[in-house]
Amino acid sequence: MKKLKLDRLKIFDIINYFLLALCAFICFVPFWYVIVSSVSGRGGFLIHDFNLDAYKYIFSTQTLLRSMFITIMVTVFGTIAKLLVTALMAYSLAENTLPGRKLILNLVIFTMLFSGGMIPTFFIVRQTGLINSPWSMVIPSLVSPFNLIVLKNFFQSIPYELRESARIDGCHEVKILFKIVMPLALPAMATFGLFYAVGIWNTYMSALLYIQKPDFWPIQVLLRKIVYVSSGLGDSEGMEASVAAMSQSIKMAVILVSTIPILCVYPFLQKHFAKGIMVGSIKG
Repeated sequence: MKKLKLDRLKIFDIINYFLLALCAFICFVPFWYVIVSSVSGRGGFLIHDFNLDAYKYIFSTQTLLRSMFITIMVTVFGTIAKLLVTALMAYSLAENTLPGRKLILNLVIFTMLFSGGMIPTFFIVRQTGLINSPWSMVIPSLVSPFNLIVLKNFFQSIPYELRESARIDGCHEVKILFKIVMPLALPAMATFGLFYAVGIWNTYMSALLYIQKPDFWPIQVLLRKIVYVSSGLGDSEGMEASVAAMSQSIKMAVILVSTIPILCVYPFLQKHFAKGIMVGSIKG
């Protein structure tokens, strides 16, 4: 019987490994196609006529570098701002003695089900003077209700006696949050920081609506212009014949360059990801 159970477990493990390898292969195929197309004159899954002309072209222009700089700056400072505001609000709502706590929580949950809509939000952004400002991609969605509730639940799971003893020792609330609570919530903060960073990096609709000057376009809007509107980083009418000939390679190179930076962030936060996504999701 024991031998039969071990054999069944081995078969189960083999099937799991096969399915996971198949899923990994399916996910890798599009990336490989983009890589091959960016360094080859022809599409497909085999490299023909290897060259880096597309990369030389996109990095020789100021358009891509400017969009990358704007995107990186907005992602870094936007993620910090979102984490800070989310942590401050979650810490406040974690206190059961906060006046109006239930009302605020109900309003937060309400925003998960209903939103003001695209046009009213656009009017608000315009009235606040955020049009053509990189902050228009951050402030309208400054706090994620889901992340706020999960982080609030995690703060509540921290023993109340720990915070109370700090207050007795003379610590004020800000010091308790940054010196005691947030270090304990590092897995959750790292996970939500990754969510916020990926969301800001992939921001497209907000930038399309609120950023009207090409000089302030993030990488996603520029990528759309390259892939769907024109064949290069400039107007298609003014392109040289050599650039027009490698337009497909340019598109794939820009896609790869706009994807790699955010992919490089994940390995540094991977160890916190599994714990962070589960923490705070049990206690209501």
